[in-house]
Amino acid sequence: MQRRDFLKLSVGTAAAAAFASNAQGAVKEIRIGYQKTGVLVIARQQAALEKHFTPQGIDVKWIEFSSGPPMMEAMNVGSVDFGAVGDSPPVFAQAAGAAIVYAAGQPITNGQGILVPKDSPIRSIADLKGKRIGFTKGSSAHNIVVQTLEKAGLTYADITPVYLTPPDAGPAFANGSIEAWAIWDPYFAIGETKQGGRILINSRDVTRTNSFYIANREFAKNHGALLQQIVDVTTAAGKWAEQHRDEVAKSLAAITGVPLDIQTVAANRANFVVGPVTDDIVATQQGVADRFYKLGLIPKPIVIRDIVWRNPAA
Repeated sequence: MQRRDFLKLSVGTAAAAAFASNAQGAVKEIRIGYQKTGVLVIARQQAALEKHFTPQGIDVKWIEFSSGPPMMEAMNVGSVDFGAVGDSPPVFAQAAGAAIVYAAGQPITNGQGILVPKDSPIRSIADLKGKRIGFTKGSSAHNIVVQTLEKAGLTYADITPVYLTPPDAGPAFANGSIEAWAIWDPYFAIGETKQGGRILINSRDVTRTNSFYIANREFAKNHGALLQQIVDVTTAAGKWAEQHRDEVAKSLAAITGVPLDIQTVAANRANFVVGPVTDDIVATQQGVADRFYKLGLIPKPIVIRDIVWRNPAA
């Protein structure tokens, strides 16, 4: 019964739009970029996009990434059409002139922050001064580090950033090569429950953050009807996930290979609500971009609103 309810949601827009969905250039395959958590993993496990697009003669290809920056690179060159990332990757990508647009947004209310070892003498943000902090450059964790330091009156120069992908940062954290780790779920939960981590800072206590659904600019321009359907199915998957967290954890574990107990922690504290990129979200994201420019982390100022996609048919 629950699965049928999900399917009703996921295909709710199909009846009205299916006849026009593939009229803009005979798309045969949609390539979706995803990470080890989030609504897209659920959509993949439920085959929601496949069930929606197969009747239109369109295949769905799933491509996993360890973090947002390489996904943005792939999207820029046209090898990914749609994907989910945190707040920082699209800022760095836009500053580099990448061919991307914001298609939808999702507030992050929990599930990312900064970990330290349980027996670490680091007890406050101020104690991070002079410490080695591991995180993925250009990721949402990068933003958390910047804003956490700012909250305590520290500067980026007060720490030693150690740029590591999540799979590399985990072992570095466990063996003491880094003294703190800024990261998101499910790695946040892994570090907390399996690698002796203690939460120093939860991102929600420092700043408002969002994750985003990003599309390749040309795909959005040429196939707006398809993009809207992807967003609609993703939104429906998010609504379903909000009400079925136990099943979400099982889906996340099945697709990603991350143990069920870890994904249960991540699923129980996640927000799955997908919605439009509102003025409020744009303003928050603009703050991220302005801060990164001020710190010299991006080479030029950017205007977030310039790449927010609006469905011309809406």
